[in-house]
Amino acid sequence: MAPIATTISPIENEFKSVIDFKSLNKEANVPKEFIWSSEDLLETSQGDLDVPIIDLGVISNGDAAALEAAAKVVREACMKHGFFQVTNHGVDQKLIDATNQEFVSLFELPLNRKANAYKAPWGYSCAHASRYSTSLPWKETFTFQYKHYDQSQTQIVDFFTSVLGDDHQHAGLVLQNYCDAMKKLSEVILELLAISLGVDRLFYKKFFEDAETMMRCNSYPPCSGIQAGTLGTGPHCDPTSITILFQNLEGLEVFVDDKWLGVRPQPNTFVINIGDTFKALTNGVYKSCLHRVLANKEKDRKTLAFFINPKSDKIVRAPDNILGRQEPRKYPDFTWSQLFEFTQKKHRADPNTLPDFVAEINSNESNFGV
Repeated sequence: MAPIATTISPIENEFKSVIDFKSLNKEANVPKEFIWSSEDLLETSQGDLDVPIIDLGVISNGDAAALEAAAKVVREACMKHGFFQVTNHGVDQKLIDATNQEFVSLFELPLNRKANAYKAPWGYSCAHASRYSTSLPWKETFTFQYKHYDQSQTQIVDFFTSVLGDDHQHAGLVLQNYCDAMKKLSEVILELLAISLGVDRLFYKKFFEDAETMMRCNSYPPCSGIQAGTLGTGPHCDPTSITILFQNLEGLEVFVDDKWLGVRPQPNTFVINIGDTFKALTNGVYKSCLHRVLANKEKDRKTLAFFINPKSDKIVRAPDNILGRQEPRKYPDFTWSQLFEFTQKKHRADPNTLPDFVAEINSNESNFGV
């Protein structure tokens, strides 16, 4: 276990682990901390998922029939597994490439420099080892917040320079531009989702107009000593609302019909998946998809994930008449800050995050009533 070292973070003196994946990659086998239990693995991969690709041009081209057809495809996919892909999204490929390159450079920084780029709960994290000691994911992440209502053109620049220094001002500018593009794309996707659910087409767009999004880059280094139970990311449902994902290599899998199916990258597309918060915002009509990421023996996989969340104090409550029908509410009122705190302090994100969170809310209300 020599390649895994511990340091004291200069920020809040919080204990955290720093993992040298380059050194670990030379080992014959991965350390036991990275081996997941059999119950986490469920079944092995069994092919690829037929993920629908939606042309977002239908939102603005005035073709009502094409829009209804696209909404139907989205509705069926989200009710079954919570995944679809979008093309004609309007995001410049040069911007995507530049964003990815900035993160490539960031993850190549010396270990001590990356370790210092931590400002809980944001910044650099390695295998989430600052929070967990077993079932570690074979990955590094860099996460920051992007507030849709913050009109400052330097909100991300300010964060990057605060945790990495002034030499990362350009990286902050590139990421600011990328997040601005994602914000515009999210508005189109939220409108399409509203149409697919038969509610006011601007309902979700307005609900998330003051969103507090999380932007994350995941880096999955090569794992030459890969063995049964090694995962890039373990099985989980995103606790967030909507994820807009750009992936450059295969590895993402979704659990559908009791089997794991791959979601292969497609040219000029983003993967969209439903999270727990949006599931609650549809009264459970749309699924929060269960997914995982496999480790890769030879390839370095990078993904750009834009997690759309409501403003922290906004009440999460589904609109009436989802798909034209009134049904009893399945979820109590809660705020995104409550669910986020639950995942940070009490519960690791997994397939049961939302039901366990709801059970805690109901238990607290019951105890308060007593």
